[in-house]
Formats: sequence, structure tokens, C-alpha cells
Amino acid sequence: FDTLKHHLSTQNFFQADEETRRLLIVLAGEAAQKRRYVFFSEVQFISEADLKAIDELWKQYSNNKYGYSVQKRLWQKANKDFTKFFIKVGWMKKLDTEIEQYNYRAFPNEFTWELNDETPEGHLPLTNALRGTQLLNSILSHPAFEGEEDEKEAEVKGSLRDNGPKPLTSLFPKPDYSF
Repeated sequence: FDTLKHHLSTQNFFQADEETRRLLIVLAGEAAQKRRYVFFSEVQFISEADLKAIDELWKQYSNNKYGYSVQKRLWQKANKDFTKFFIKVGWMKKLDTEIEQYNYRAFPNEFTWELNDETPEGHLPLTNALRGTQLLNSILSHPAFEGEEDEKEAEVKGSLRDNGPKPLTSLFPKPDYSF
């Protein structure tokens, strides 16, 4: 992780992002290395310690503005809606149209590679979602970040502890079949 630490400590966030991508490929195993990208199903083979180390370096050198755990918190606040999450972290830009529309930013020129007040929280590291969100979902759902508990889940667990278990019927509304 020395190369990643060097890029982050010198605020070279573009190279740090590239190094993070390279590390994920190496950590995912031989098959990922041969094809030069990670399948979502391979994320489970990356150790918790390694993912936490990557995350800690990003947080340390960005004043807790970047990192996977930061992204997980924002993703949960967006109710795990990737479109809302992408807008929040600045991976999508608003189009100049009459109705509200967004489009993915073009890599690498339309992303922010410096740390400043205008840079959205969670903007880095990037995880390509053009082929789908399964890889990012696997990273954010990895056991390394289980401590980043969903606020709604924590509320439900808290209310269950406070009031005892509730019957399942109270959790699901009765269907209305009247037409």
C-alpha cells in the first residue's frame, strides 16, 4: 500500500485512484489480474484488512472526505439508490434542459482530482458503474464496512430492543384487493 499512501500524501488523487483500482485487481485474485478488472463476485475474496487499509488511507489523506466507508454512509442516506448516490458524490452532472436530467461525467476530465471545499464528499475513489452497479454494491456491502450500519436498520433494531419484538403483521400493511 506504499504507492497508494505516497499518491494520497502528495495529494495526487488521480494516481491514487488508479492505484486503488490496480490494488483491487491484485487483491481480487489471479483471474481478475489476467483480465485486468474485477468481477463483482470476486470482491468477497478481498480481505477485510486490505479493504479497510485502502479506506483508512483515503480517509486519512482527505480529512475524512473520501473513502469507501464515506461512500457507504452516503449510499445508505440515499436509501441505496445509486442514481441519487451518484448525483450526491458528483459522478453525474445536471444537464441544461427544461426538465431535470442527469448524465454520467466523462472520465477523467469531468471528475474532480483535487481536494477543496467544492469537491463533493465521497467523490473518490471512483468505481466504474457504466457496466452496472454490482461491483460498487459488492464493495460497499463488503464485511469490511459492516460497522457502517444503515441508519434505518439501526432505528428498527433500536425500536425492537426498546419495545420488545413486534409481530410481523405490524411490519406489513394488509393488502387492499378492492377494485
